[in-house]
Order: sequence, then structure tokens, then C-alpha cells
Amino acid sequence: MKITNENIELTVLHDKSNYQISDLDSEVYVDRLCSSLLKKFHQYLLQECRIEPLAAGSLAAGADYFLREFMIDKKRENIFDATAQRVEQFAGNWYIISTLEPNVTELGAMLEGTANFYQYCALNKLTNEETATHIRQICNKIDYFQQRIEDFHDISGDGYSSWDKACPL
Repeated sequence: MKITNENIELTVLHDKSNYQISDLDSEVYVDRLCSSLLKKFHQYLLQECRIEPLAAGSLAAGADYFLREFMIDKKRENIFDATAQRVEQFAGNWYIISTLEPNVTELGAMLEGTANFYQYCALNKLTNEETATHIRQICNKIDYFQQRIEDFHDISGDGYSSWDKACPL
């Protein structure tokens, strides 16, 4: 098989060890790798899944926010070490407290993109099918996350502590 730049790039993108973050330089490198991997994910949605361009872009953008803003920037963790619990922390706490006007429509798009991304990762042996399934199950708990948003808006007095304890970061 002839090795091309695309094959080399895919090999680099699919090497989980390249996504370890130890300092600012590695964080910048991982962020760039993740961006390239998301472009491959987007192409997969368009070409293999035959999803309309606008919908494919929305799914990729949703996954992008979870991966680059939360996993890489906030948690500084390898994106392939994500668990359903980490997704729940993102959607049920971090997104809500980090967004000016958290809403379930925006969050739902992020969760759908995230679930599809980890299914793509399972297909490419970057994570296992069980992890992808658990992430999908958490992403489908839209009513739970809607309630978390509503409860956040209803906090009064010292109610934040109990709200936070229900789904801690």
C-alpha cells in the first residue's frame, strides 16, 4: 500500500496517545489534532452517512464544543478517555454555569453531535462500543438536562450548593 499524506495524517489522528495533555504546548497540539479529527468526522457524516450538509455541520459543531471547550480546555483530558459521567458533568453542570443563556435546544445539538462523534470513534476503534452506547444514553436524557437548566434558573439564596451536588463537576 502506498503511504500518502492522508494516510499518515489519519494514522496520527487515530493515535490515542497523541491526545495526552501535559502542558500548554501539548494542549495547543491536541486542540489542532482534534480540529482535524472533527473535519474527518464531518466528512464521514457527509459521505458515509449521507447527512445533509447543514445537519452534518451542526453535529460536528456540537461535538466540537464538548471536545475542545470542555474535554481539552477545561478538563485537559484525552478526548478518548471521555465517559458517560464526563458528558453528564458537561451537560448537567459546566455548560449551564458557563453559558450566558443556557438552553436545551443548543445543548441538545451539542449532545447529539457528541453521541454521533463517539459512535464514529467506536467504528474506528478509538473507543469501545460500550462507551459509545453509554455516552449516547446520557446524551438522550434531554428532559433531565432541561430540568437541570430550569432548576439552575430557580436557584435562590444558598441553593447553588445543593444544585451543584446533584451533578458535580
